[in-house]
Amino acid sequence: MLLEAALDDIRPRTSGAPAGYIPELADADPDRLALAVVGPRGRVITAGDDHVEFTIQSMSKPFVLALALQTMGRDSVFGRVGAEPSGEPFNAISLEPGTGRPANPMVNAGAIATTALIAGEDIDQRTARVIEMMSAFAGRSLWVDEAVYRSKSATGDRNRALAHLLKSYGHIAGRVDDVVESYFRQCSVLVTVRDLAVMAATLAFGGRNPVTGDRVVDERVARDVTSIMASCGMYDFSGEWLLRVGLPAKSGVSGGVLAVAPSQFGVAAFSPRLDEHGNSVRASAVVEMLSERFGMHLLEPHESIAEPGVVIEASPGGPIVRLSGELGFAGAERALSLLKEIAASVPDGAEVVVDATALARTHPAAITVMRDEFAQLAPRFRLLE
Repeated sequence: MLLEAALDDIRPRTSGAPAGYIPELADADPDRLALAVVGPRGRVITAGDDHVEFTIQSMSKPFVLALALQTMGRDSVFGRVGAEPSGEPFNAISLEPGTGRPANPMVNAGAIATTALIAGEDIDQRTARVIEMMSAFAGRSLWVDEAVYRSKSATGDRNRALAHLLKSYGHIAGRVDDVVESYFRQCSVLVTVRDLAVMAATLAFGGRNPVTGDRVVDERVARDVTSIMASCGMYDFSGEWLLRVGLPAKSGVSGGVLAVAPSQFGVAAFSPRLDEHGNSVRASAVVEMLSERFGMHLLEPHESIAEPGVVIEASPGGPIVRLSGELGFAGAERALSLLKEIAASVPDGAEVVVDATALARTHPAAITVMRDEFAQLAPRFRLLE
């Protein structure tokens, strides 16, 4: 099996150590290793210690951002938190000069500011909304590990300092302690590598959970979250990660990494040993290996986008051209070029019917180009949508 083979290749790597600054995480078994992949039809494939539960930690940040964007909109959210890579460690005490905005929602300061945007009169209400959203992404009910929460709260003075600094700039309304404790609780939600892969896949397929079929967030929200993950999700290693792996991703100090291959897969891996950036050594390595072996790099050329499926059928009145797959702007240009060649070869009086009803996805610009061109070529072309 491909996933088992990938884990076997990575297993000998033993550098790094579990997060030592949170007692409950420091006790994690460093030899745990798991991997999961979820495709477009919702099939979940796992390998290794896929049954082991661990806390989501900073991998909660994309999903809390999704909740904030879904309920408040882009302008409101990014008025409080930036969208630029920080180039600094995840827990750096660093805010934008003048405005006091955190650099992005993936570092701790930005995540705390994002959590503060979630509606709730107290810790329980805010946490409930966050967990409801994360559960929808995972396709099952999730809950908090109370022991890890207590451990994070007992050692969270740096995050409290960040929150008070944000409060001084007006980026937190209400009680600082409520926001910080809500943040600690969202990071203490228990997941498996399978859950993370389903959550990543929901982002990969535009906010629709491929396992449950439920729409969790709008496509634009999923796109915005994935964009932030691409530039900021792996902390001060994000630039090199995008170069080497080419997948929007998010790591957590429990040892998890989730990655998004848009329109292809959701991927997640788990292994507790961390590197100097706070990213899992083996989980990062196995995701990089999968990206290389399966050609999942975001900037790999994908011919299916530029070349939709085309089947030509003969009929008494003229050829029928059936389009399938995805029709983007580039694909529309190629399809029109082919259709003009077909039209030039059919006798006068014949009609070329273009059946686009089987297209899985059509970009609005692509269909506009097709309609405009067909209006000029009528009556020789007829478009079925």
